[in-house]
Amino acid sequence: MNTLLDLLGAIGRGLFAVLSAAGSVTLFAALALSHVVRPPFYPRLLLRQMTDIGYFSLPVVALTAIFSGMVLALQSYTGFARFSAEGAVATVVVLSITRELGPVLAGLMVAGRVGAAIAAELGTMRVTDQIDALTTLSTNPMKYLVVPRIVAATLVLPLLVLVADILGVLGGFIVGVFKLDFHPGTYMARTWEYLEFQDVFSGLVKAAVFGFIIALMGCYQGYHSKGGAQGVGAATTNAVVSASILILTFNYIITELFFAR
Repeated sequence: MNTLLDLLGAIGRGLFAVLSAAGSVTLFAALALSHVVRPPFYPRLLLRQMTDIGYFSLPVVALTAIFSGMVLALQSYTGFARFSAEGAVATVVVLSITRELGPVLAGLMVAGRVGAAIAAELGTMRVTDQIDALTTLSTNPMKYLVVPRIVAATLVLPLLVLVADILGVLGGFIVGVFKLDFHPGTYMARTWEYLEFQDVFSGLVKAAVFGFIIALMGCYQGYHSKGGAQGVGAATTNAVVSASILILTFNYIITELFFAR
């Protein structure tokens, strides 16, 4: 009996902790969004964050996308060859990249790079009292630190995903033409034949949501970190893990909204 009560107690405490954390993140997000439309604005900080998040993430996103497209073409050909359906390779590559692999892989790569950096930067500022110093200087930390990062990530991640889509399809084209001996014109015709605007648009919507999630979790974990260097390390880890889990969760939700019949 005591064992059962202990188990139920542990489950209850865990559920309460999850709900408490979800509520805290939701309030933090609502507060950040309320400051997006209220002055003062910091366009120079926004441009700087767009450069840091977008431009400097481009190499890792580009490499991930092009090699994913190449591997996808090779694996699809291997599978479809068993059913004499090799001609579907181009269609599978472009739909998989634009709908799923482009936004998800780009989101996860940016979460690992940018989410960790944001959490570490804000966490360091928190434990060294720099955030409190901003408040003392009559500067709202939410406006100055959080809002530019959230807005920048939400704006630039769709651009990164658009580049990832192009390079992923290019990777599939390279393998299809030079490795699998497809005719270039035939491969491109099959690529465009079944591609619809909704396929690309759904991926870009996912990218915007993923960008918001990455910046939100990085800012939230860093903003609330405590305990010195160890706390900053924990905040960095939590930011990447929580952002990755939420990316995969919202990927399913958005896919359900766009493509469920």
